[in-house]
Amino acid sequence: MCAAGVVGTWLTWRYFVGTSVGQRIDDTAFRGSEIGHTTLWRVAEPVLEIVSIPFIVVVLGAAAVIALIRRRWLLALQVTILVGGANITTQFLKYVVLDRPDLADTAGAIDNSLPSGHTTVAASVAAALLLVVPRHTRPTVAVLAAGYTAATGVATMVGGWHRPSDVVAALTVVMAWAGLTMFVTALGSPETVRPPDSAIVPTTVVGGLMLVAGFISGLLSASALQSTSDALTRTDTVTNRSDLLEAYTGSALGVVATTAAVFATILITHQFACRPAGPLPATSKSKDRVQTL
Repeated sequence: MCAAGVVGTWLTWRYFVGTSVGQRIDDTAFRGSEIGHTTLWRVAEPVLEIVSIPFIVVVLGAAAVIALIRRRWLLALQVTILVGGANITTQFLKYVVLDRPDLADTAGAIDNSLPSGHTTVAASVAAALLLVVPRHTRPTVAVLAAGYTAATGVATMVGGWHRPSDVVAALTVVMAWAGLTMFVTALGSPETVRPPDSAIVPTTVVGGLMLVAGFISGLLSASALQSTSDALTRTDTVTNRSDLLEAYTGSALGVVATTAAVFATILITHQFACRPAGPLPATSKSKDRVQTL
């Protein structure tokens, strides 16, 4: 997960920022966000207003409290590092490491905006909650977390705050840090009781359905963005409303696909990272239940 997150962030920047065709595709989707902006912004603005410093503190505090109540002392530290590391990495990449060369006549070509800070905040706190909740609630939390993160990412596009590549890069940054956190979880083996099949099946089913949804969204996104690329080979700038809308919709589907894939991966990987290697110890049912929670 960590390696995939690092490579995914670099590839996103390399293609959509470091090449002329990538910049032009990204810019076409960015200009497409002006379509229906007034109506969509009424829905998007409240979503973005949630993201703030107090929001991070409250959610991170809640995640830490849940971890401490479950007596997962190391997990409380892990989620703090996950949220802090992901957001610091995003700011460091955006303002220190990555640049945006002027390779095409695009909007805002001078300033680099990759990765998206708002999306990083949303994805990192959502991932933190997913990691700390008890096993039986993780499938539900994973769906809600992915939905909230995708809504925030698309909302930044609706508001014209970020390009699609900024949002995707933010998601892969969080994926990298979640991978590091999961590595520590696997070494620590915090859950000492092997879960019954009834606890494993929902995680597998929900994770699988999320991956399928991400795959379908990814195919639709790739098809739409390929059409945008074809249109750009015929003209320097896409101005047709339907073409702009196709690029915009395709990029939004790409955000949904990436979000689904990231949170499905976190859900499934966390399940296996927490599973003990040994056999289920012979204990009373009440004790098993307490340890499982």
